[in-house]
Amino acid sequence: MKKISLGILKPRSKNLYSQQMQVTGIDKNMTTTIEIKRDEIKGKIWSHVRSKWLVETPEETVRQEYLLVLVNEYGFALDQIAEEMDLTGRGSASARADFVLWRTTQDKVDDNAPFIIVECKSDNVTIKPQDYGQGENYARICGAPFFVTHNSRETKYWRVKKDKVPGYTEEIENIPHGNASDKDIKELLSKLRAFKEKEFADLLHKCHNIIRNREKKDPAAAFDEIAKVLFIKVYVERQLLTRRSKENLFTVDVLHRQIADNPLDNLFQETKRAYATDKIFGDEERINLKPATGEAIVKELEKYNLSDTSEDVKGVAFERFLGRTFRGEIGQFFTPRTIVEFMVHMLDPQEGDIVCDPASGSGGFLIRVFEIVREKILADADHEYNTFKAAIKEDTTLTEEQRAKKLQDKFTEMQDTIDQKSEESRLWKLSNRCIYGTDANDRMARTSKMNMIMHGDGHGGVHHHDGFLNVNGIFEGRFDIILTNPPFGANVEPTDKVLEADIKINPAAEKRYQEEYGDLYIEARNRVKSALNQPIAKLFDLPKSSINRKGETTYGKIKTEVLFIERCLDLLKPGGRLGIVLPEGIFNNPSLAYVREFTEDRAFLRAVVSLPQETFVSSGASVKCSLLFLQKFTDDEQQKFDETYATAKAETEARYADEIKTERERLESEIEAAKQAKDVEQRKILQKELKDYLKAMEARQITETRQLLKERFDYPIFMYEAEKVGISATGEEDQNELYPNDRQPAECGKTCLEWYREFLVDPSAFAVAGGAE
Repeated sequence: MKKISLGILKPRSKNLYSQQMQVTGIDKNMTTTIEIKRDEIKGKIWSHVRSKWLVETPEETVRQEYLLVLVNEYGFALDQIAEEMDLTGRGSASARADFVLWRTTQDKVDDNAPFIIVECKSDNVTIKPQDYGQGENYARICGAPFFVTHNSRETKYWRVKKDKVPGYTEEIENIPHGNASDKDIKELLSKLRAFKEKEFADLLHKCHNIIRNREKKDPAAAFDEIAKVLFIKVYVERQLLTRRSKENLFTVDVLHRQIADNPLDNLFQETKRAYATDKIFGDEERINLKPATGEAIVKELEKYNLSDTSEDVKGVAFERFLGRTFRGEIGQFFTPRTIVEFMVHMLDPQEGDIVCDPASGSGGFLIRVFEIVREKILADADHEYNTFKAAIKEDTTLTEEQRAKKLQDKFTEMQDTIDQKSEESRLWKLSNRCIYGTDANDRMARTSKMNMIMHGDGHGGVHHHDGFLNVNGIFEGRFDIILTNPPFGANVEPTDKVLEADIKINPAAEKRYQEEYGDLYIEARNRVKSALNQPIAKLFDLPKSSINRKGETTYGKIKTEVLFIERCLDLLKPGGRLGIVLPEGIFNNPSLAYVREFTEDRAFLRAVVSLPQETFVSSGASVKCSLLFLQKFTDDEQQKFDETYATAKAETEARYADEIKTERERLESEIEAAKQAKDVEQRKILQKELKDYLKAMEARQITETRQLLKERFDYPIFMYEAEKVGISATGEEDQNELYPNDRQPAECGKTCLEWYREFLVDPSAFAVAGGAE
């Protein structure tokens, strides 16, 4: 059998024809590579397998370009491959496999069972197993052990298990090369594979224990080293994916072959250089593990593939690992994934929404927003193309070639709009202009950036910075959506001040931001500058202040979760939406009524979802929490609220004016009489009575004013008491009633999210029906 060299996919040729095949001799082996061959004038593309010209539709382009991968990169010979083959025996053009591959040419000649089935589509959306049931069906019909699902965005590889029912498949890291031996195939299946949440979590926990036991590091320091090694692995896997190289640098064997004192650190330095502009790691940072410890970690990880493991699996496993390992140490930085999923879907981010998490932790909210909006963009691009395709198909005035040309042009146009590397494309804007976050903890800010890189991008907007202060593109009035789980229990102290380092910025960067964001940025920047060396609390309204004997304003301490409410509202645009995790004391503690009133004066309360006590126990927090969803007033709504409030206040004050005047005059008269009689004791009693009376009347007026306000500025609020939210007190998976999923309780006819969406359509009907229970 011929050995195949690694081929390079070339761009469409400007010439009428591109070279069909190049054959060169290298030593004793013949190396064959094929290239795309086109007739640009007729709009045709050459099928190397069928040896004929085909009308070049986008679907045909995807298919023929993937043939190059199979031949040039996997080493399959053309006579090992069939194209558009009917496997059902019915002769239907719509029931044909794109490619059928045999292990050897002789197997094909002898009509033996195929080796691999390939299904191609021109879609851009993420491949899901249910979307490619046809490929599995073909593989089962003909007895092929592997099948491939490929589209314009990604390629996934599957193993068919004959001893399992149809629909059961296992995702694997790759398919065997064309000249793979039985040993190669066995090794492929055993070494590099995707895996399940519990398996990954257990693996991370094992690696963590290796570091702790051998290096005697604390949990947080051990986590830092695991994060570095995971990042190296993802970097190496991406290098592998771009060239399908058989040489995986992330193996103990490769590390042993290197001469360096610490080969794993060499790989880390290479990884740092690849992401140098992101400043994720400092120049001085290195792998702080003994070579033997590093090798032990690599040995555990080398047989797994992180790049092809779904983001859901990685996310859930990571949270399990952290919940199990860190508890209260750094566990508070990780919001359970089920809560993240629910909150993001409650706010329903759309393309163009600018999103921020001012206490981003590991980046869970930002990553999920990025994933969901990216999928919406890709699905929309596919929908636009397929709608165009359907219309073209119905146009009987077009020749086949004209139809193909129009489809190709439209497909190219759509691909340009979703090219993430192309500045100003839809995905570029999502990655570079829509996702922002800060965290005051350096470890978490870095973890968040790394996490986002692993999930696709958006990391450029994440900063190590105090969440209460502006930085770069994060400032007041800028965001459509805020999603956050702020730290609880800590205080912002009067000694916490705005420092020079907090506002320092490169002049060139400041000019760029001024040009990009305009007056809104300049005003926000000046506001922070004016508070230099002053308490952070000075920038906010909620912190309680007083005037000291020197006539200076002093501030008391305030809970971080309270101040984050104001910060989030400030960051939102008028009409922007907020989803925030808060301790239940915010909702029912009498001493925090002023916080609730402050919020009600600026935003609609859209929903409150109470969570069970154990929700955050696995993260080290025992406090019972609720999820609050707000929508900041638009300018018109704020004006209407203020006018309604002013009217209600004036009416209430007028109603009590005479009574207060009469009582005040009576007491003041008696105070004056006591003063004239030089009865000091009586005067003090009367003065206290007057003070207490006025205070009581003020409180009564405020209460009645707010009651009147609620009657006149009335709107429905969705309330839900959740019992099962997908996570147990130990961090294990549990039943989940928050959104549609495969762990819904049997008695849960509708999930909280489904109830809420019905509520948004018709709140009155929802209320009459009794709502969600």
